[in-house]
Amino acid sequence: MNTEAPTDNFRQSELDRFNQLAHRWWDPNGPQKALHALNPARLSYVAERTPLAGARVLDIGCGGGLLSEAMAAAGSEVTAIDLAPDLLKIARLHGLESGVAVDYRQVAAETLAEQMPAAFDAITCMEMLEHVPEPPSVLAACARMLKPGGRLFLSTLNRTPAAFALAIVGAEYIARILPKGTHQYRDFIKPSELAAWLREAGFELEDVSGLLYEPWRNAARVDKRTDVNYLACARKPA
Repeated sequence: MNTEAPTDNFRQSELDRFNQLAHRWWDPNGPQKALHALNPARLSYVAERTPLAGARVLDIGCGGGLLSEAMAAAGSEVTAIDLAPDLLKIARLHGLESGVAVDYRQVAAETLAEQMPAAFDAITCMEMLEHVPEPPSVLAACARMLKPGGRLFLSTLNRTPAAFALAIVGAEYIARILPKGTHQYRDFIKPSELAAWLREAGFELEDVSGLLYEPWRNAARVDKRTDVNYLACARKPA
């Protein structure tokens, strides 16, 4: 277990909020119900663009390990990092129950980048960038940790009226799919902003696709609509 002090690219209030959700992270009908629904679509998006079997993959902001375990089950050697200690405890416990091996570490992406340059074939960073003060710092760390030709997979929320209506008002206050305060509209990221940050970090943006959550059937799919949730794939040049 890596317990090095994290960088300051985090908000303690965010970590506290997610730590409080840890005990029900793997409950498909709990506070992370929507995340459970999103996970198969996220995994499919990654698997269609990079071979997972035998790949060395990093999952940044892994939470309780939903995507980390799914990628490990698909044959990847997965390192998963987060700064919320209670979430990592739950992730490790679930891994013991499921028998799926993931290397969980409490360490910041920026710190790990100093320790493991050019170490990974692929990196995933899902629903995380909108929760940190300096997203470009995370992207720069990803560029350092990817092997040449490796791919970075991201998902986040667009800063649009539709995203405010659905992700905050609808999901947190009306349907109560998410705990109140999960998202702050000011932290949502427009695809054009993300594209600029990726270019600055040295990435080539390959794809931007919508990630559509349908609460009436509690399922998600990759879609053309990017005005709420969206996915992105970027490549580190060889």
